[in-house]
Amino acid sequence: MGDAKKPDFSNVQSGASSTAPSAPKADFGNVQAGVTSTAPAAATQTYTVVSGDTLSKIAKHFYGNANRWHDIFDANRDQISNPDLIKPGQVLKIPTGAKSSK
Repeated sequence: MGDAKKPDFSNVQSGASSTAPSAPKADFGNVQAGVTSTAPAAATQTYTVVSGDTLSKIAKHFYGNANRWHDIFDANRDQISNPDLIKPGQVLKIPTGAKSSK
């Protein structure tokens, strides 16, 4: 066997090139955080009537004013026809503006 000359790769340089246009870098400088929703705001909370409750007692509990019983009655006309006849287990809507003392 003779002295076969080995290939000489000593002058080879590595690199990559592309013909694709370079894209500009994304600029997030004006991004602002925030949350929006199209869902209606929670306008009411609920209260389950217990034995001995009256609309006045419930109004006093949530609003601090027994005279606001009519707000609760108006919000629940779909299930209360007589404000003096509420039953334990009924779930009443309490309109906003209520201040719970729980």
